[in-house]
Amino acid sequence: MLDGLDEVDWRRLGHAYGSAGDVPGQLRALRSPDPEVRGEALGELYANILHQGSRFEATAHAVPFLLDLLADPATPDRDALLALLAALAVGYDESWLPEGFPVAEFRRVAEGGRELLAAKPPPWDGDDESDKEYVEYAYVESLSAEDQRRFWAHIELAAYDAVRTGVPLFRALLDDADPGLRAGAAYLLGWFPEDAAGSLPALLAVAAGEAEAGVAGTALVSVGLLGAAPDVELLADPRPEVRWAAAVGRARVLGAAADEATVEELLSWTAMADAGREPADDAGYAPEAPLPAPAELSAPLPAAGLSAPLPAAGLPVSLPAAGLPVSLPATTGQAAAVPEAAAVSAALSATTGAAVVPFHGGDLPGYAALALRQLGPGHADRAFDALLDRLPAVTGVEALPVTTEALALAFPDGQLPDGTPPEALTSRQRRLAEVLARSPETWQLDGHPFGNFAMLVGDHGLPRTHNALRTYLNTPTDT
Repeated sequence: MLDGLDEVDWRRLGHAYGSAGDVPGQLRALRSPDPEVRGEALGELYANILHQGSRFEATAHAVPFLLDLLADPATPDRDALLALLAALAVGYDESWLPEGFPVAEFRRVAEGGRELLAAKPPPWDGDDESDKEYVEYAYVESLSAEDQRRFWAHIELAAYDAVRTGVPLFRALLDDADPGLRAGAAYLLGWFPEDAAGSLPALLAVAAGEAEAGVAGTALVSVGLLGAAPDVELLADPRPEVRWAAAVGRARVLGAAADEATVEELLSWTAMADAGREPADDAGYAPEAPLPAPAELSAPLPAAGLSAPLPAAGLPVSLPAAGLPVSLPATTGQAAAVPEAAAVSAALSATTGAAVVPFHGGDLPGYAALALRQLGPGHADRAFDALLDRLPAVTGVEALPVTTEALALAFPDGQLPDGTPPEALTSRQRRLAEVLARSPETWQLDGHPFGNFAMLVGDHGLPRTHNALRTYLNTPTDT
């Protein structure tokens, strides 16, 4: 177990906080009999080799040892390892949904990145943070913007390809007794389109014979991401998650040619007023337990470096903040555990042991909203109506995909010119603004103003706060 771990020169490899000399101890701690030790180690790995969705030089080197741990049935918390591996491969999945991971474009952009990484000096490796020298920072800053894109694309692609070597293991885990592991394996397989020929038969077999709705639904979404449309008959399945997944997968493959049943299923999910309930069928079916609330990610928007655009290539790549390593908190000397560790693994296994669909943090209505764009302009009016129906019922991270899609339909030409009066708004823009003005909780995260949401709205030319929008529309402000 973990053979060769000490043969890697970790101190010469960089992660988010500089030298990766702490990574071997964190990997070993994942086998600890103490759950608190394991949880701390997992959180530290999320913070240093996957900082806010970004990957680093040391990330690809850690992946083979994580796969080694995953392959051993005696390793605890294997569902959490699957979640970590998925994030190491693609970052936060909402960056790539509903289309899937654009690996061919990544390979194009990463050309030349290997040589740039080889020329990077090793990170500072010392004990006194006050003496820290940012040698990697200086090197990355010395590169042109185009070379920085190549550099980071290569690093992220190296991590992706390292996880890709686990595809045979992920296929084998589709038969595991643990539904959380089956769901996690099905989820991971959907991100590797270059291996679709071998993965599709395995995923289709799972979808056809799986009793757990969450596992079957996850497999169907991955089937769609790999380019095969789920069978139309699955839209009549008594399990809501399966109907949802069939519609999402069919929209991904069929696009504007999708049948009316697929369209209706996506619209019903998007317009859902209660995130904890699924659309009931004619018999009033509902699952035994509500779906969990969507996982709250610590940095879900570009402001945190999640999906910075590459203008020359047109490819989003998850860049570290400012493209550089970050500094450690002076008081701790090590990375603190972060919420992602618990959030992503919770999306693979509910407390009852029943697997849930991990895509989009378990936010099925939000994913359905994203899938509506794939249906084309012929369904735009109905999609917009469904999005407006949903908006007052969402808050926090869950509000982001719904609002993003509604804004895209209402502002097809981008941001409003400065000083645009409310009477100059189009019908869709006015309707959306009025719904947002009537929905104060949609602007909040845990009861407080949500800066990422305000930025999203403001970037389209509307006022950036709820009360400012009410004033703009001549609606009485909150007291």
